[in-house]
Amino acid sequence: LSGHSAPLSKSDQTLENNLTNLVKRNSELENQMAKLIQICQQVEVNTAMHEAKLVEECDELVEIIRQRKQVIAVKIKESKVMKLRKLAQQIANCRQCLERSSALITQAEHSLKENDHARFLQTARNVAERVAMATASSQVLIPDVNLNDAFDTFALDFSREKKILEGLDYLTAPNPPSIREELCTASHDTITVHWSSEDEFSVISYELQYTIYTGQANFISLYNSVDSWMIVPNIKQNHYTVHGLQSGTRYVFFVKAINQAGSRNSDPARLKTNSQPFKLDPKTAHKKLRLSNDCLTMEKDESSLKKSHTPERFSSTGAYGAAGNVFIDSGCHYWEVLLGASTWYAVGVAYKSAPKNEWNGKNSSSWVFSRCNNNFMVRHNGKEMLVEASLQLRRLGVLLDYDNNALSFYDAMNSQHLHTFDISFLLPVVPTFMIWNKSVMILSGLPVPDFVDCPEQQEGVCRPQESPYGSSMKGCH
Repeated sequence: LSGHSAPLSKSDQTLENNLTNLVKRNSELENQMAKLIQICQQVEVNTAMHEAKLVEECDELVEIIRQRKQVIAVKIKESKVMKLRKLAQQIANCRQCLERSSALITQAEHSLKENDHARFLQTARNVAERVAMATASSQVLIPDVNLNDAFDTFALDFSREKKILEGLDYLTAPNPPSIREELCTASHDTITVHWSSEDEFSVISYELQYTIYTGQANFISLYNSVDSWMIVPNIKQNHYTVHGLQSGTRYVFFVKAINQAGSRNSDPARLKTNSQPFKLDPKTAHKKLRLSNDCLTMEKDESSLKKSHTPERFSSTGAYGAAGNVFIDSGCHYWEVLLGASTWYAVGVAYKSAPKNEWNGKNSSSWVFSRCNNNFMVRHNGKEMLVEASLQLRRLGVLLDYDNNALSFYDAMNSQHLHTFDISFLLPVVPTFMIWNKSVMILSGLPVPDFVDCPEQQEGVCRPQESPYGSSMKGCH
């Protein structure tokens, strides 16, 4: 062969690539084999450790049995001595009574042989008295024979212990527990988690782990990567209530069952808290609004009631408003408004500083969804934009995601998204409600419904494509 290096042909290139892949594969196999050999060595080490532990534990059990054998044997001997001592005393008493009775019998027989009648009467009377006394005393001195004194009621019953010893085996980690989502309950700041376990009697304790659900679909990756897991250790029962959670927020929960051999995790469960409950605040209600006793319904009432005017009270002309009794500065909250027959209303949120003498949405401190007869619109800072909605809209859903700077409105009956405000919240906000006719009812403290979810919300909030705000609609003024 000459030393000339000719260019590689296509087949040569393919061969070289296959050779490279084969070398790489061989290297991977060598690494895999090395790991398997290392595991084999570890098996040998662990087996020797467990065998030594087995001998140690069994020797300890044998020693315990030996010690108990000695203790019980001593108890048997002590009981024997006590019973024999008692029986010996009874035998001595019986012998003493027998000797006295025999002496009286002999004396009575001699008296019967007396020929002198006078001496016989005297002796017989004396003997009769002593026999009567001896008979009476013998009833007291001679004890009843008790069969228990024979020590035949004592028993050595180790059947339970034998069953336990026959069941000796090495312990394995418990089977994974199962979170019972149908039994779990929630409030606006708590979740009570329930779970079951097939190995309940072998579990020493449970450990509950949870974190806010970020939308990550791969739970294994989530479990291994998130550093913000909260851990509740040493739980003895099959349920636990977690306090201090964010309102309207999804959480991921795991339950770990633990014993001496190790632990295993349950499958993950996604559970969510309810929204912050609230009612209408009577101190903010327009003087021509009538609130129900439970402060959940507001109704237009033209008859002016004697209500004092305060800066907190809505006072806009021709628009009757009221605010909720909470200020929200974090979390995710959902409430619904039952609109009834009302065809003129405005629902939204506002800062505390929003003017009370003008309609909500006419300033930079309030955002509302509004209906003006047959027109639906959203309004903020005096600008309005038409929104498509059904004239049959009867339940308006409001989702305030404060942490993600979003305020969304939904047709709750039809699970339809209507509009989302993208807001950079600077201050706490309060729910607000205005009506021009009829009445509306508030439902708060609800769980965030599943229909508000969308792919975009896994990393934030749904942002629908919106046209710019249109000009003010004079027909609604």
